[in-house]
Amino acid sequence: MALPDLTYIAAPMVKQSDAPFRLLTQRHGATLAYTQMLDPHKLLEDRDYLEFHQRDLALGRGETDESVVVQLCGNDPEIIVQAGKKLQGLCNGIDLNLGCPQEHARDGHYGGYLLAKKDWPLVQTIVSAMSHLLQPPTSVKLRLCPSSSPPSSTVEFAALLEQAGASWVTLHARHVSSRRRRQGAADLDVVRTLKTALRVPVVCNGNVRTWEDVQRNKDETKADGIMVGETLLGNPCIFTNVIPDPVRISLEYLEICKELPEIATHQTIEAHVRHFIEFQCSRRPWYHKFRTALSACEGVHDIEHLLRTKVTRWRGKAACKDYDACIDDLEYTMD
Repeated sequence: MALPDLTYIAAPMVKQSDAPFRLLTQRHGATLAYTQMLDPHKLLEDRDYLEFHQRDLALGRGETDESVVVQLCGNDPEIIVQAGKKLQGLCNGIDLNLGCPQEHARDGHYGGYLLAKKDWPLVQTIVSAMSHLLQPPTSVKLRLCPSSSPPSSTVEFAALLEQAGASWVTLHARHVSSRRRRQGAADLDVVRTLKTALRVPVVCNGNVRTWEDVQRNKDETKADGIMVGETLLGNPCIFTNVIPDPVRISLEYLEICKELPEIATHQTIEAHVRHFIEFQCSRRPWYHKFRTALSACEGVHDIEHLLRTKVTRWRGKAACKDYDACIDDLEYTMD
């Protein structure tokens, strides 16, 4: 299977990488999107969990030919491969998470807690098994090796994973911390060194707030692609250098949710809409009223009504029935 287009990638985000959001980002410039990190044990042991994620992938690809990478975690090659086989026909790649900093990853000994040199042979075995036994390309997403290691360790480790069969490598160039997701800026110098050292494509993750950051990171690192996470939650159009009207982009997302029902949970939908509005309007005097009203909504139609009526009035615009006609002139403006 050919590699997907790695140019602009929507990162894997916990409870935020649902099919409607992935599709929204791809409508607006993303060339590829990742699922959230999935648990191989649950894919094999929990039928509801498996069927939910199979449906999420099938609807996204079936309706719009979405390009998507499934991200798995774990430390057991056999379990990871078995889980990957459950989803391999529904994706363009399967990624091994080597960067999750959360405490449950530390307790379960996976994610960013497999970066120490003592675990390198295990990770090589996992990547080799994935690359030989799964149909889609295998990739890895990692963070910097522990600070106690030599500075060259991350590049050395990535080279071993390339030899084991990784088809591309994504580097979030920060160290793992269970207490703080970010400790300073990502070290783009390591990404640039990695790009020089590897033959397979390298993707840079980190240090993106604006479109200018995307361009700057690519110029500085020479990476084959740029992956964006949290900033994309506020502006899913960043890859097209557009700041969309926050109500319009919220309504567009809700339309996709209605087209792909029972994929995104109400909690996920509410979180996405909150991010869209917050990105531009968090300092508006009505923002806290919006948060309260949003939390009282019970479904997509309630949220849609809130956006078309109260939020539109709070922003000083006439309530609208047709959001395309109502807000068409505001697509490229800040609130």
